[in-house]
Amino acid sequence: MRIDVFDNGGQWTHREWRVLKYLGVETTILPNTTKLEDLKVDGLVLSGGAPRIGSEAMKLGNTADILDRADFPILGICVGAQFIALHFGGKADAADVPEYGAIDVTIAEPGDILDGVKSPFKAWESHNDEVKVLPDDFINLASSENCKVQAFKYTKKPYYGLQFHPEVEHTEQGSDMFQNFANICKRHQRR
Repeated sequence: MRIDVFDNGGQWTHREWRVLKYLGVETTILPNTTKLEDLKVDGLVLSGGAPRIGSEAMKLGNTADILDRADFPILGICVGAQFIALHFGGKADAADVPEYGAIDVTIAEPGDILDGVKSPFKAWESHNDEVKVLPDDFINLASSENCKVQAFKYTKKPYYGLQFHPEVEHTEQGSDMFQNFANICKRHQRR
């Protein structure tokens, strides 16, 4: 099982890699300019990062091409999640209330990436931008007081997004979410 991390310049990209390593997953951190043809993965994590989604989406390298053509599961975190939603026709822009630090997330649709996660749970935030409107064929999985889209899934492909940071120790059951993603990748392998 191999799940690599696309580096979008996030301050915690190495933590995403580390959580996957702790779970026994083969992983490496790749520049987001890596081409689909060069990926030999069962899944991909799109890291968080510094680019502002409204004005700097071009800094996410080859992410758009990967999203269009990949045949493996993808998990977007923070700006990675925002980019997924924006790319498929949703709206992502400046948050009305930027979130930093611990917040409470309430699950609306259990299962998938949030399988077995209790609700509400504490999650760690660090964002100025957020998903404002999900595209068609996306399901909102969780929300917080100030951000209505904290987690989502795409119904046409095994793509998931988390606005918060599951890779930091302050997010309750964050490693369980990475394990859930690894399980999604295993199930997808068997198809």
